Amino acid sequence: MPFPQNLPCEAVLDSLADGVFTVDRDWNITYFNSAAARITGTDQEDALGAKCWEVLRSGLCDGNCALGECLESGGQVVNKSKFILRSDGEKVPVSISASALRNADGELIGGVETFRDLTEIHLMRQKVSESYTFEDIVGKSQGLTKIFQIMPQISKSEATVLLLGESGTGKELFARAIHNLSARRDGPFVAVNCGALPDNLLESELFGYKAGAFTDAKKDKPGRFELAAGGTIFLDEIGDLPGNLQVKLLRVLQERTYEPLGGVKPVKTDVRIVAATNRNLEERVATGEFRQDLFYRLNVVTLRLPPMRERREDLPLLIDHFIQRHNALLGRQVEGVSEDVLSIFLRHDFPGNVRELENILEYAFILCQEGFIQVEHLPENLQPNRPSEEDIFEPGGTLEEIKCRAVLRALKRNQGKKMATCRELGISKDTLRRMLGRCKNVGV
Repeated sequence: MPFPQNLPCEAVLDSLADGVFTVDRDWNITYFNSAAARITGTDQEDALGAKCWEVLRSGLCDGNCALGECLESGGQVVNKSKFILRSDGEKVPVSISASALRNADGELIGGVETFRDLTEIHLMRQKVSESYTFEDIVGKSQGLTKIFQIMPQISKSEATVLLLGESGTGKELFARAIHNLSARRDGPFVAVNCGALPDNLLESELFGYKAGAFTDAKKDKPGRFELAAGGTIFLDEIGDLPGNLQVKLLRVLQERTYEPLGGVKPVKTDVRIVAATNRNLEERVATGEFRQDLFYRLNVVTLRLPPMRERREDLPLLIDHFIQRHNALLGRQVEGVSEDVLSIFLRHDFPGNVRELENILEYAFILCQEGFIQVEHLPENLQPNRPSEEDIFEPGGTLEEIKCRAVLRALKRNQGKKMATCRELGISKDTLRRMLGRCKNVGV
């Protein structure tokens, strides 16, 4: 069906649920549809003729303006997540798209921007996040759901638990959850990293020592097993436990006794043991590096914690969880991550698992004070299509290639800001745009 020729354009734009406005080259608002008025809380009459930053009051108005980018490059910006500040002071998360406007002769006359209210999506995301949080463990993936279903029963028992999972999967978090859901919740939770201490120190750290056990032992020192009495001891990286201590731990599991370093009689212990490792214990048993009898004693209840690449559906929940935590710790007002950032995360394998995700977001918080985390806030290795140092600084080549590398080098120094790059190089925006186009053609 052809589009009705007599239907005014304003009527069509006013029927949209998304906000739409246009500006001239001096940033004065020339059109403001009814959805834009509803989302911003500003009447159409008040918006017309005003500067766009006076009405939108967006976090993008601080020099990262979507419209400004379009007017500078003549291109488009699609689905850039940010927030705007309504006239009543309420912050509204939005997804922004923008484009330059040209007249029939191709002359740049201004820009158009559309923005979609994401408030309901964010509220739904918060409700979902609350529904899938279990003792500070966040997730809804099939692998985690199965663990959540049996965790209460496992916790109420006194059975030894072995947690298997790659580094960064949150093994200590699961160990704490088991302790908090158990009858020992009022007792201490003591964690020991068996791979972080030298062998000669690890024995005294675990079992303590008596005065005179060695030269500097002036008085008795309690070990971690004594400190964990009535509670839970978490033995992380149990696969790195040396052979002599494997024998002593086996005695604890079998007889519930141990001997402090320099002691002459056994000491009773009342602790529950939760162990964890990122190693394949069955292989270490086969090679003789881990005692088979100790493996069977530890392997009463085994929980395999899935890596991030097997639980990608948990990414939005984890992102929101960490953002809320860092906002509370740092007093920030970061709203979330942009759609581009989420797309990058969904394609990333996260070899460091949940810990890597948290570290990436912690880095992003350094560069992002408020609004939505953008691609430029991520560590360099996650930023797509970024020219490498070798590409930019490679010597030699044609004159055209040398010019291109110089332009890219200046763009890098100015953190991708084209106006600053133009000022440094003493060229116009059109010249820079043409040079960047030629760089693509010559493969630089």
